[in-house]
Amino acid sequence: QVQLVESGGGLVQAGGSLSVSCAASGRSFSSYVMAWFRQSPGKEREFVAGISRSGSTTYYADAVKGRFTISTDNAKNTVYLQMNSLKPEDTVVYCCAASRRVAPGKYDYWYDYWGQGTQVTVSS
Repeated sequence: QVQLVESGGGLVQAGGSLSVSCAASGRSFSSYVMAWFRQSPGKEREFVAGISRSGSTTYYADAVKGRFTISTDNAKNTVYLQMNSLKPEDTVVYCCAASRRVAPGKYDYWYDYWGQGTQVTVSS
């Protein structure tokens, strides 16, 4: 079992930056691939970014490529999402997810554990 707790969401102006974190507890963090998804009310979860177990390979949705960076700190059992050049359309709840599969995937069924999410609001 892995428990995931996000933090760091909040309000930021368009063009600004924000970092969200996801702390994992339970079994070995480095055994999981990690990802960030986001979800608006009434819409399906949208893949944002994923990172391999080693942290050496990252994947991004086209909508955030070049603006967002996913990273991990295995010593702290934490995955981060650094968000730059934020846009009002980035306003959603961001959730982290963990998977026992060998590589990150962009579909939510790929993941075994989910955090509760943290709200990010970008004002225009």
